[in-house]
Amino acid sequence: MKPSNHDEFRDFVAMRSTALLQLAVLLTGGDRHAAEDLLQIALMKAYGRWAHIQQPEAYVRRILYRQQVNRWRLRRHRAETTVPVLPESDGGTGGDSDSELRIALWAALGRLTKRQRAVVVLRYFEDLPEAEVAALLRCPVGTVRSTAHRSLAKLRVLVPELGPEGRTEQVRPLSYSSKGMQG
Repeated sequence: MKPSNHDEFRDFVAMRSTALLQLAVLLTGGDRHAAEDLLQIALMKAYGRWAHIQQPEAYVRRILYRQQVNRWRLRRHRAETTVPVLPESDGGTGGDSDSELRIALWAALGRLTKRQRAVVVLRYFEDLPEAEVAALLRCPVGTVRSTAHRSLAKLRVLVPELGPEGRTEQVRPLSYSSKGMQG
């Protein structure tokens, strides 16, 4: 790799690694160590093709999605590990009730199946269209729709504040953007 490409890659990692790590944490269900491993693998793969990549962030995100799907397939029968400490976020200006809702949502996301969590993260945190989620997860669009429906229903049961009777203005208290987690 040319020195200029190496410097470009290093700058990209310095600027975008926090947001990419937050995405990886979401994909791994809150497992910070697995998220760090997932991001490291994605960045290693991107480094090898850096000179040919035109949209680096999109490329790395796609690697993250596909690598995590591959992990799920390989570890289908392995028990999921959860961690008691939530990853850091930018936080918000909300009060204690917002924090409690965020904590409850994180815990509820950890209780979804791997596929349900992937669909929720890709559809609602990454805001991808159903067709793109289906392509990334290599399943039909109908499966994405039904999984999203069941996942949201399960989240509403686990966190009643998300339901129609609860605080509907905060159905998505955590949104993911290129600047990180927002409240």
